[in-house]
Amino acid sequence: MNPPTSEESPWPVRTVARKIAEWVDRLGPVWVEGQLAQVNARSGTAFLTLRDPAADVSLQLTAPSALVRDSGGAVSEGNRVIVHGKPSFFLGRGTLSLRVDRIRAVGLGELLARIERLRRLLAAEGLFDPALKRRPPLLPTTIGLVTGRDSAAEHDVVTNATARWPAVRFRIENVAVQGGLAVEQIVDALRVLDRDPDVEVIVLARGGGSVEDLLPFSDETLCRAVAACRTPVVSAIGHEPDTPLVDHVADVRCSTPTEAGRSLVPDLAEETARIAGLRDRARRALHGWVDREQRRLADLRHRPVLAEPLRMIESREREVADARAAAHRAVRRRLDRSAAELEHLTARLSALGPAATLARGYAIVQLSGTGHDVPPLLRSATDAPAGTALRIRVADGAVAATVTGAADQPDPAPTTTPEETG
Repeated sequence: MNPPTSEESPWPVRTVARKIAEWVDRLGPVWVEGQLAQVNARSGTAFLTLRDPAADVSLQLTAPSALVRDSGGAVSEGNRVIVHGKPSFFLGRGTLSLRVDRIRAVGLGELLARIERLRRLLAAEGLFDPALKRRPPLLPTTIGLVTGRDSAAEHDVVTNATARWPAVRFRIENVAVQGGLAVEQIVDALRVLDRDPDVEVIVLARGGGSVEDLLPFSDETLCRAVAACRTPVVSAIGHEPDTPLVDHVADVRCSTPTEAGRSLVPDLAEETARIAGLRDRARRALHGWVDREQRRLADLRHRPVLAEPLRMIESREREVADARAAAHRAVRRRLDRSAAELEHLTARLSALGPAATLARGYAIVQLSGTGHDVPPLLRSATDAPAGTALRIRVADGAVAATVTGAADQPDPAPTTTPEETG
């Protein structure tokens, strides 16, 4: 056993490499699944690179060239394979590799089962939730397009969109759409377009192919990258029956690149016709409204109050004059009746007063010299013995007299009312 290392007594490189090799040799054989990114079988020993499709991790493989030749085409770049081997550490170069003794391609059933498991996982996490889907703009300023270089999918998207709206602009990112580098390049292109403020919608377009060809579009890394995009993403992968997982994560799924090109922008001819129709409807509605208002205004103008506005004033003036004349007549009649009543009452009062009685020849005899301010009336002959001073009031004045004696017989009682004698 080697002594512990220190700054004064370090281990040589061979010792460290040997110890790493000893630890690696303790690992038993393992089965590993991945995607072949590089194959070099020109010598007796084949050197291969196996990468993880969902992460930027790779592993070097070594295998007999005969094993590669006898694999029946399973060993080629981009294929999904399952290998069996034992990890080993090469002391000369200090590299780790996996010595492979068996290689087989991943079957279609296994691929579909793996895709189904991933689909359930992503669905459980909510990446397929319709509430998360965003609607692309009606007329995007710039469309980002991720597709293969000079591919039919690029031609279909650009041609159909330009035919419908000639002013549409594209920012195209050409990437590998199948094979071991496809996922990494597509994810990088998505990030570039998502950071561009002018790009308002991103399209993933690829023509049809086998399940293996479309496998990158069911990759977990790509699905999560699409879900993380802030820009709406349209998936146009394959043909109508093809449904890779990215179709479920994208905001909009189009069955073909041709449909994507038609759905990205409105049709200029249709929109022009629609605008013309809307203008005609607005014009007719405005003309109808103006006509109705004109008829209403004409009806108002023909009403008597507006046709001859002074007629109502004159009518009301006559009514006011008639009412005032009637009021004057009523007041005058009332005054006339009151004057007649006053005159009648005055006449009655005059007829009943003492002045009227005196005017008919009667006189009022008062006892004078009694010391009273108002001399008392003489009511009986016995009250005026001889020598009594009297004051006799007649209609036009009063005279003084003295009683000389009593008369032999009294005059007959005058036929006067008590008011007249009083």
